[in-house]
Amino acid sequence: MTTGSARANDVMVRNRAPGAALAPDPVSVVDTLHGRAVPDPYRWLETADSPETLRWLEERSREYEREAATWPLRERLAALIRSLVDTDLWSPPVHRPGAAFATVRPSGTEHPRLVVLAGDGPPRTLYDPAAEDPGGRTTLDAWEPSPDGSLVAVQTSSGGVERGGLRVLRADGGAPVGPPVPKVRYSHVAWVPGDVPSFYYVRRDGAQGVRGVWLRRVADGAETLVHACTAPDTVPGVRILGHRWLLVTESHGTGHRTDLWLADLAATAPGRPVLRPVQVGAEGETEARLGPDGLLYLRTTLGAPWRRICSVSPEEPGTEHWREVVPEERGATLDAFAPCGGPGGGTALFVSRTRLGISEAAVHDARSGAPLYAVDLPGEGMVCAPETAPDGSVYLGYADVATQQRVLCLPPGERAPRPWPSGAPVTPPSPTVERTVLWCRSGDGTRVPVTVFTAVGGRRARPPADARPTILHAYGGFGRPRQFGFSATVLAWLLSGGRYAVAHVRGGGDAGRGWHLAGSGRAKPRAVEDLVAAADALVSAGLCTRRRLCLSGGSAGGLLVLAAATARPDLCGSVIASAPLADMARFELMGLGRMWTREFGTAADPDDFAALMSYSPYHRALDSTVHTPGRRFPSVLLTGFHGDTRTDAAHPRKMCAALLAAAREEGRPPVLLRYERDVGHGPRAVSRAVGLAADAHAFAAHRTGLSPR
Repeated sequence: MTTGSARANDVMVRNRAPGAALAPDPVSVVDTLHGRAVPDPYRWLETADSPETLRWLEERSREYEREAATWPLRERLAALIRSLVDTDLWSPPVHRPGAAFATVRPSGTEHPRLVVLAGDGPPRTLYDPAAEDPGGRTTLDAWEPSPDGSLVAVQTSSGGVERGGLRVLRADGGAPVGPPVPKVRYSHVAWVPGDVPSFYYVRRDGAQGVRGVWLRRVADGAETLVHACTAPDTVPGVRILGHRWLLVTESHGTGHRTDLWLADLAATAPGRPVLRPVQVGAEGETEARLGPDGLLYLRTTLGAPWRRICSVSPEEPGTEHWREVVPEERGATLDAFAPCGGPGGGTALFVSRTRLGISEAAVHDARSGAPLYAVDLPGEGMVCAPETAPDGSVYLGYADVATQQRVLCLPPGERAPRPWPSGAPVTPPSPTVERTVLWCRSGDGTRVPVTVFTAVGGRRARPPADARPTILHAYGGFGRPRQFGFSATVLAWLLSGGRYAVAHVRGGGDAGRGWHLAGSGRAKPRAVEDLVAAADALVSAGLCTRRRLCLSGGSAGGLLVLAAATARPDLCGSVIASAPLADMARFELMGLGRMWTREFGTAADPDDFAALMSYSPYHRALDSTVHTPGRRFPSVLLTGFHGDTRTDAAHPRKMCAALLAAAREEGRPPVLLRYERDVGHGPRAVSRAVGLAADAHAFAAHRTGLSPR
């Protein structure tokens, strides 16, 4: 791979008048990759805080506000979304002797806070990010109590950068203990059993030294490296199982492969663990938990694309000793499990599967794997984060399209979970939202499912087959199966008279590991073809028209909807792309792109590069051969977050510039960039989340002609 000289060209770009020449400039940067000239006229927008970029962003902000002021449903949608999220939101609890730890976001507040529940008393706040930062820029990213519950490790970050600090607080009052750990990015924390408070944590990006697992003493911050990542761009992880076993993991490419090692802390010093392989070098994604019976249980795609559960003794954990307990079930992805108490004592397994976005749960015998009974979930929704309490109960999150997430407790032997905390109501699913599945055929003949939600008038009414304003959403990346939990934005759209559809495209995990691999790497264009087929099917079925169809996706899904719209400009009337990838020739050089070459490929490989360039939205927007009469791109709303350290905000900036140049003729559809500072890719204050969601869907309502009911 060679790169043409660009230094002088960069100077010419930077010396433009502010906002001038949005069209590709013949003297701007041109790279030569595998013998192909790749123009990049807006590379100057990769420099986030240059005077030229800041002036350009100011112009985009003024354009955005002028246009947004004309959207009639903007305030109404914001008020409706705000009312739908105005409830207490709990996380499943983590139990320690005499207490339970959880987060709660009380109704009307901006951020979740960490609380302690002991006895029958009210929750006691241990850490509240709003108290530390009244401006709302700080988020609580992760937390983990010590084995005896006397200390809690908390991770926070500010401004959306997802790289903040890790500190230890006393559970009896929140006072800090020992020096903090700076620049930690979503680290796992695993407390070491023993009298000297210490914990393992991970350094994921090398910002503070070697990537890997470190042992840290709380009192003085003394550290020891216990496992270094030797393979490039892997993500380390660490857990303590059963107060004895140290589990170290490395993920190679999100959703592709996991290596696992196990060490017996009862036999070695914490700083010198002897790590024995559980699974190393195999093409499987695996998660391990310890059961009450002392066996290691593993949920894995190894030999099972829909995932299965195996058991093994931690004394001999290698794959040659694994025994299948719960086999895979074709058609349903086994996405979560928890060893728990059996109905008559002993060990059982709580197992949750997802079938086209809808969870189903059952309790299985831990020895035979036979299902003992189905769990009576409140409706058609999503189960998440099952955790086992010391008494063998399982605590889990549940939500559906019309029901905000609730925490449920399933005691051993019971089929119907109870609300938690005690007395909290479990709202039944709304009878006014109906789900149907539409099937379409992609370009290669593969059948692709599309889930369609419609608000209807009565309990038994069927969705009318009218051409309503419709949002078609897709993600299609990293093997993630789509789960239909609660979204105030989706519900507000439905209650306003719109239709909402989700395309289960390849690249996601909706049909097992094979479905993921069939839409990743050089096969990623298939995911784009699947989305195009889904849009065509909605129109052919009379559920919407081209003008009344809006594609929507975020991150990898933002890449997908932009790729579909630039491949087929007539496909839809509008597009929402939130924090998208867009420049696939340089994605490895921005944000966390270097970690995603297993998912998308690498520009260093000529065949991968050819596939990347076949759908790269930025380059398709620059391609003058696409801009023919009658093939104008649809109206586009891009969102970008200045603190985004995952999909760098340079992607939406450059994509906006390229689309503006492509749509420069008179009467062009609007190309808008909604750009925010002090936030990133992850969680944010509720008011800012509501504002973003309301604006995006007010744009969709305006462009699709949605009228309020």
